[in-house]
Amino acid sequence: MIYTLVKNLFKILFTIFLRLKVEGTENIPKDAPLVIASNHLSLLDPPVLGTAATRKVHFMAKEELFVPVLGTIYKILGAFPVRRGGADRAAIKHGIDILESGQVLAIFPEGTRSKTGELGKAQPGALMMASKAKATIVPACIIGTDYKRHGRIWPKVTVRFGKPMPFPEDAVVNKEFLHAMTEELMQHIAKLQAGEDV
Repeated sequence: MIYTLVKNLFKILFTIFLRLKVEGTENIPKDAPLVIASNHLSLLDPPVLGTAATRKVHFMAKEELFVPVLGTIYKILGAFPVRRGGADRAAIKHGIDILESGQVLAIFPEGTRSKTGELGKAQPGALMMASKAKATIVPACIIGTDYKRHGRIWPKVTVRFGKPMPFPEDAVVNKEFLHAMTEELMQHIAKLQAGEDV
């Protein structure tokens, strides 16, 4: 109930102030475990991506963001804290639990915000949680949330969701397999940036 109210409020605000446009929502499966994997430009990306998606989205967010009041809002919106600088086993387990219960987890495979707007290199193990739950992966692309870098006062933000990538049921999951699938994922995100693959 509170999530829906906050999401609807953000939808109104983002439509007015960010001129938010969303493409490809038909590519988001209506149920089953799902990972939405997106590029990362700014701190606006999690609420923008969550507002654009047709299902409730959970995010890992650095624990420094969970300050009084704001931290409560982030949790309402589905975010949970992760310690950076090493493997946070509790946060990883929580992410896997979310997927195994049939919900949606959003990840930013680059691991940090791009300072140039260009797509960076994906971090090793970006799809590890997806592999544990055999979750479908939907590539996504966010354009325009880095408006301050461009000196824009009234930005235009677009979110594109690409075609689903089902996780192979019979896959032998090892480092080589995850690396290859991550590379394929990043290629899809690059195509979405170029306006293709929607």
